[in-house]
Amino acid sequence: MTKVVLGVTLFHIILRMLVVVTLVFLDGHEYAVSNLQLKGTEKACADSSNNGSVSEANAQFYQQEAAKLRSQIGNLQNSNRNMLGESLCTLSVKELKSLEIKLEKGISRIRSKKNELLFAEIEYMQKREIDLHNNNQLLRAKIAENERKRQNMNLMPGGASFEIMQPQPFDSRNYSQVHGLPPANHYSHDDQMSLQLV
Repeated sequence: MTKVVLGVTLFHIILRMLVVVTLVFLDGHEYAVSNLQLKGTEKACADSSNNGSVSEANAQFYQQEAAKLRSQIGNLQNSNRNMLGESLCTLSVKELKSLEIKLEKGISRIRSKKNELLFAEIEYMQKREIDLHNNNQLLRAKIAENERKRQNMNLMPGGASFEIMQPQPFDSRNYSQVHGLPPANHYSHDDQMSLQLV
């Protein structure tokens, strides 16, 4: 009994794996059919586990379901090959026309997406060009300003050369007392120059 239930569960897992493989070649309609068949398989599993035994009819049902899933996977693989331009010799004119329409719709969507991305890239490049142009103008203005300053310096009297002033000899009479210390030299009142800080 447990071997039968275990076998049914294992078979159920294998069917799920076949459906997952089917998703690789997914076409919405086929997936819906596979999903319905899988639900039927789940119902049969539930019924068989409730009854406690698996009848010959249930075994045949599982075999039929597995055969249908294998057939659907084969059809999806053939459809995928046809989309790639392979195995076309077995197709009728009507099937080729249908395939052509599907491919043209797909190519149209691909081109639309490609154009959308290209336009976005062009827009980005145009903004980048404007930014670079503005930065270039700013740098040109700075260069021109520096050039004007340099020319103004050259036009100043004496050119760019500056006279270096020689330090004057120190005379303590020209400075006031610092921090209340008396001056080192005592001069007469007339000779002493007084400084007043205002």
